[in-house]
Amino acid sequence: MNGPGTAPRTTTIVVMGVAGSGKSTVMRALAHELGWPTAEADDFHSPANVAKMRSGTPLTDEDRRPWLEALAAWIGKRESLGQDALVTCSALRRAYRDLLRRGHSSVWFAHLVVEPAVIADRLEQRLGHYMPAALLDSQLDALEPLEADEPGASISARRPPPEIVADILARLS
Repeated sequence: MNGPGTAPRTTTIVVMGVAGSGKSTVMRALAHELGWPTAEADDFHSPANVAKMRSGTPLTDEDRRPWLEALAAWIGKRESLGQDALVTCSALRRAYRDLLRRGHSSVWFAHLVVEPAVIADRLEQRLGHYMPAALLDSQLDALEPLEADEPGASISARRPPPEIVADILARLS
């Protein structure tokens, strides 16, 4: 039970993984199933970050910090309102995930795992996104899998979205 001045217990599922792993698709399927508010981390990038990625230049940790802080603030706002929420975020490094979790006990990571060749094919076919396929290698190099002490699970994303959603919800409970 929550005491006076404490926010109700909430859950924030952060659907994470490299570009092309299916984060947005899975988040939409989860939102359809759960009806929770959503946030696409891509929408939190500064114009400078978008321009950098569009030009094929990987972001630095310095570039990512304000982006991650803005996303963490959105998570905190949902927690303060007592709302469960869904977020997409690459969250490639442990330090990034720690920043998202700092002060936010609601966060649980669903790490979408797909073979690099499948991801490369998806990125080549994707239209209208600023993240070029050329940056996939830099994302794979930066990726630090979830560690045993992090809340969440690695989820195979080589299945239809309804199966992925069922897997995420089963592991979350």
